[in-house]
Amino acid sequence: MVTVITFVGNFDVNLKDILTKAKKKCASGGTVRNNEVELQGDHRFKMKKFLIDLGFPEENILIQEKTKKS
Repeated sequence: MVTVITFVGNFDVNLKDILTKAKKKCASGGTVRNNEVELQGDHRFKMKKFLIDLGFPEENILIQEKTKKS
């Protein structure tokens, strides 16, 4: 399982900085790809609180569950 945080629209954030803080908070590995921060493991709800704490509006954070196609 991988947690993916996708940033849509115009945003002025440093994704590498967010990744570094998120990896430390979740004690997991991760990477930045395009406009996405990927973390190893299921950290959806922890990351929602993390993003709110960083100042992102709660109403702009959407948690979706995606299943992998076999």
